[in-house]
Amino acid sequence: MKETTLRSRGHALNDPGEQLEILNKHTPRMCTLPRFEQMLETSGLAPLRPTGIDIFQMNLGYMCNMVCKHCHVDAGPDRKEMMSRENLEQCIRAIEEMDAQTVDLTGGAPEMHPDFQWFVEQISKPGRTIIVRSNLTILVTNPKYRAFPEFFKKHKMDVTCSLPFYNKYTTDKQRGEGTYDRSIEALKALNDIGYGKEGTGLPLNLVYNPAGAFLPADQTALEADFKNNLMRKHGVEFNNLYTITNLPISRYLEYLLMSDNLDDYMEKLVEAYNPAAAAGVMCRNTISVSWNGILYDCDFNQMLEMPVETESSRHISDFDAETLMNRNIVVNQHCFGCTAGAGSSCGGATA
Repeated sequence: MKETTLRSRGHALNDPGEQLEILNKHTPRMCTLPRFEQMLETSGLAPLRPTGIDIFQMNLGYMCNMVCKHCHVDAGPDRKEMMSRENLEQCIRAIEEMDAQTVDLTGGAPEMHPDFQWFVEQISKPGRTIIVRSNLTILVTNPKYRAFPEFFKKHKMDVTCSLPFYNKYTTDKQRGEGTYDRSIEALKALNDIGYGKEGTGLPLNLVYNPAGAFLPADQTALEADFKNNLMRKHGVEFNNLYTITNLPISRYLEYLLMSDNLDDYMEKLVEAYNPAAAAGVMCRNTISVSWNGILYDCDFNQMLEMPVETESSRHISDFDAETLMNRNIVVNQHCFGCTAGAGSSCGGATA
């Protein structure tokens, strides 16, 4: 059966409020779990506060050429939300004012934004890292995007891409038939122009999400497995593997409910709570800007429509770094996903 977005199906989980209600009161078992705020308190981390704004992350829109089962964005071809030129210009102002050293572009498929190349050209400068989070298949599925790898290289962008596993069966099961072959084709094209090769200064990083209701394996060991298998099978090279825990929201929450795994999964996350991972969560050094300009502590809070607590700086048009540095970070039960085991962030394990 072809995967479709929650939005297109009119599913109840399309409502972030419904997701939060489920995470907090779904079953008697879940009601007995400790609150995330309580765990922060016992770790001496409450309230959770920023350590800096090192990463300026932007969700350019929810449109995507794929509809993956685990997607926390509920992205897909039917999603038309796109960041306006006005909000892009406000982001440029904020990036330049704070001299952001890392700009992280995500989606959906960020490459599908019509102003993607224009925006990158505006913010590109020596010493600044621009990350593009690509699903890989977009680079080979549509001729329109086949020139993008060369554009990435021209601006020395970091390419971070999702690849569920190093075999075809697992990848296609999670992301759709044909995904693995197209992903390998895209990785080879990136390798051909220097990405993932030692000494080129062109980082190519892969992102791994577990395919089921379990935590990711050790990041270092999994990276070695990926490198060995991709090189042996396809001659593909890459730099780093980032393991990301699936958070119980959006389409992954739907999977947990349909498979009757939600209670067990939440218990796993809570039992695996790691204070060291909590101290290193990405929301402490990141600000996330949604397609409509609203500011969030992280991309996951964005999907649950939980904006930053600072009312005077809650939209990119009112961006004020000093005010945002003095905020308390907004948390809820889904945050256990980022603090379980070795921790989880857009840059992989945190502890």
